[in-house]
Amino acid sequence: MSLRKPKETPKIPKTRKKKAHTAIAAIPLKKPDKLEYLCKAFYKYDESVKKQYCVFAIETIVEFTSFSYEVSLEVVKEKNVLNFILMGLNAKTNVVPLVQPARTELLFEDLIGDYMVNVVKQDGAINTGEFHFNIYKKEILLTKQYKTNKKNNRVFCKFEVVEKEFSFP
Repeated sequence: MSLRKPKETPKIPKTRKKKAHTAIAAIPLKKPDKLEYLCKAFYKYDESVKKQYCVFAIETIVEFTSFSYEVSLEVVKEKNVLNFILMGLNAKTNVVPLVQPARTELLFEDLIGDYMVNVVKQDGAINTGEFHFNIYKKEILLTKQYKTNKKNNRVFCKFEVVEKEFSFP
């Protein structure tokens, strides 16, 4: 095909899309433990739609100064297991820069009982937190947090319940 007068438009290859299940099955490289993310759980009431949500906020430990970022996630929900696959950071449009961590809030309506939350990095490292939700008593309990038994797994995420962010009608 001549480059000066092409008879047909050249095809541009598509970029490879990262898949959530490949991150869960991957085996990470051996690295030391380093805390990079926080997974916070709390109840939040939304006035505009008048609904109560259970919120998981995933945020970075590192604070950014020039730009505002949000954590890009893919959620895979199975019976009582929530998998949050970390896909990277996205820049938000922001007029006034603030010193803040990258943060994303995931809203769930129907969480009652025991749930296992897995935070998964792209290299395959998995950290797990077990939560107990009781909307009637208005409480969330973190029962256990650990790294799963996987080759070369490491601690990179801390789980916590943030009661100061609770809001109810």
